[in-house]
Amino acid sequence: MRTVYLDYAATTPVDLSVAECMSRYLTLEGTFGNPASPHRYGRLALQAVEAAQLQVAELIGAAGEEIVWTSGATEANNLALIGVARANQQRGKHIVTSQSEHKSVLDSCRYLEGEGWQVTYLKPQPNGLLDIEKFVAALRRDTVLASIMHVNNETGVIQDIKTLAQATRSRGIPLHVDAVQSAGKIPIDVAQWPVDLMSLSAHKVYGPKGIGALYLRNASGVRIEAQSYGGGQQRGLRSGTLPTHQIVGMGEAFSLAKANMADEGKRLEALRDRLWQALRDIEGLYQNGEPTQRAANYLNITLEGVDNESLMASLPDIAFSPGSACSAERIEPSHVLRSMGIDDARAQCSIRLTLGRFSNVDDIDYAINRLRAAISALR
Repeated sequence: MRTVYLDYAATTPVDLSVAECMSRYLTLEGTFGNPASPHRYGRLALQAVEAAQLQVAELIGAAGEEIVWTSGATEANNLALIGVARANQQRGKHIVTSQSEHKSVLDSCRYLEGEGWQVTYLKPQPNGLLDIEKFVAALRRDTVLASIMHVNNETGVIQDIKTLAQATRSRGIPLHVDAVQSAGKIPIDVAQWPVDLMSLSAHKVYGPKGIGALYLRNASGVRIEAQSYGGGQQRGLRSGTLPTHQIVGMGEAFSLAKANMADEGKRLEALRDRLWQALRDIEGLYQNGEPTQRAANYLNITLEGVDNESLMASLPDIAFSPGSACSAERIEPSHVLRSMGIDDARAQCSIRLTLGRFSNVDDIDYAINRLRAAISALR
């Protein structure tokens, strides 16, 4: 049976060149040493790690030493929120975020609320964008951190991070940005944006699962408390033996993304628009999220009268998502769509279609025909 993958926001396949690069850091014939070891094997591994740091940093306009390796974006988000909160609680115990953030941010905030922190959860506008004035108004003298996602993982809506960062910087408040869905897809330049912390992930950019990073601006002076303890690696911020093969994989993936981002973005936008134009005349179909300020590979739609679980069951040959993959084990109305004012009934009839590097016209046309047939049959 032919299958078409339209869930690139959940994860991406590892690019072949990335897999080949990683394979050179696993076996006796390769560079398998511990980067913390003082001998030649360790020094070679450390050189590979430092080279990958530069590759990741260059994609976002940072310096290599500002990259802290983590097991993924969830750990990076936890380290940013909980680490900054605990290190700065003498200044205040207030955080600003939005209702449409990733669960790893929202659950970190809920955890901190249990420790006596106050969190302001801003409600986005119906198009998914934050009201800048309301964001600024939420910042207080005791605010020690704001955390806002760059590209939303369900709708693809792009927040104006530069403007938000200017507002926090002028008030001396650090800004953390979850850039998991934007890195490698749209330009990021922390040299021009006064962002203090940024979470990154490899497996959304054709790299391996299990590796991510937290950008921590050196010049910002943001204090952050480690959340894991051991050998004191990475300036004591995140102990543990560095997985060289995963790190070089992330570096290679980010380097490829930087080289191909402009052309890939145009190609994916054309494919996404082809998909939308072919579906938009279906009765009771609506697009969710601001269409003019959205990542090129995203299409989030509501199909009135068609439950998303039933649609998925009827299309085993099309891989797509009813929402975030991080909540897939308990399919429920999307908290992102609900934060935009979409009721539970409509949210339960919504799906996320995301394209990627290996999507092509034949795949899109096949998916169009299958989706239209399945929707008609279910109705």
